[in-house]
Amino acid sequence: MPRVGRTWGIRIGILLALVGAWTTVQAQMPVDDGTLTLRPMLQQLGDRLLKGKQGSIVAIRPETGEILCLTTNSAHGSDVSLAIATPYAPGSTFKTAQALMLLSEGIVTAETTVDCTNGFTDGNIHVGCHQHRSPLALPAALAVSCNTWFLSSFMSMLNDDFVYENQEEAITVWNDYMRSMGLGGALGVDIPGEKGGLVANVNYLNRRYKEGWNARTILWAGMGQGDITITPLQLCNLAVTIANRGFFYTPHIHRGTTEKPLAQRYLRRHTTKVAPDAYAPVIAGMRKAVENGTCSSINTTYPICGKTGTVENAGKDHSAFIGFAPMNDPKIAVAVYVEHGGFGADLAAPMAGLIIEAYLKGSLSATSQAKAKRIEGKTTLQLN
Repeated sequence: MPRVGRTWGIRIGILLALVGAWTTVQAQMPVDDGTLTLRPMLQQLGDRLLKGKQGSIVAIRPETGEILCLTTNSAHGSDVSLAIATPYAPGSTFKTAQALMLLSEGIVTAETTVDCTNGFTDGNIHVGCHQHRSPLALPAALAVSCNTWFLSSFMSMLNDDFVYENQEEAITVWNDYMRSMGLGGALGVDIPGEKGGLVANVNYLNRRYKEGWNARTILWAGMGQGDITITPLQLCNLAVTIANRGFFYTPHIHRGTTEKPLAQRYLRRHTTKVAPDAYAPVIAGMRKAVENGTCSSINTTYPICGKTGTVENAGKDHSAFIGFAPMNDPKIAVAVYVEHGGFGADLAAPMAGLIIEAYLKGSLSATSQAKAKRIEGKTTLQLN
């Protein structure tokens, strides 16, 4: 894993990596260094929750792009590169982006239903799915994370020779949407060493699949696997774009001061390519996921919108989650990614729920403190 970072004169209570060595950053903050946007309470909670695990927690204030929490853990200690320079398959968290693109292109509507009987089948390809009622419209498909709905809908787009001249054009359109949501390249965070993930384009597919490719080749991206990878920072930023209904600011950990104003690149609003009316049904689906879907364990008195991801992996699946709250007045967006953490609902979602509660409420309830302690005691770290 690449190690990135430099010693900053700041007191942030997290560990960053110097090139070739691990260094604890606890130096006093000089006057001219600016004020960090990181919240110590969230940093401390994130460190607790990631104990015994390898992964990242990122939280961003949607209206400004300020990073509220950036905690990581690995077998060697904290490693910021896990959050900003390690691209992972996003799993079903990516279905939110897929839904926004499909709605914007008119391939589906919020009412489009897809039958799901024991999963998705196309020739010799079979992908299983959870047991749920069928058929489902988009919000319900997001809530229960129906693989069939998203694979079938993506295949419909890729094979639509009326809307697109060929599959190359369809992939190019898909790629354009994803890049507009901050995927496929570095976002420009003010931390050294950031790397972007992968959003397949025609050139990439031609290089990788030298004997040719078709819709079935790229199909897996429809459920966040295959030729799509995203860093935890990008995942959180994706949640930001949804919370904001179509825009984001470049994430940053420094707040501008009179002496050192924030660079213009962190003040410039980036607008996605997504149609404005596409956000409502996706947000409705994310809300349903919390109310009675895959992440119902974090449902509470304030409306959280979320999407879990269970990422297929050579070993135990990775656990992922993106979300934001409150639904109609978002103050925080969160992404949690835990390697070998199992289902998204097992670790990532409850960890995110605790981060959201701590930020919105200022502290954890007694029940949530007990939950945090249980999560802290779980170990998924795989030592080589």
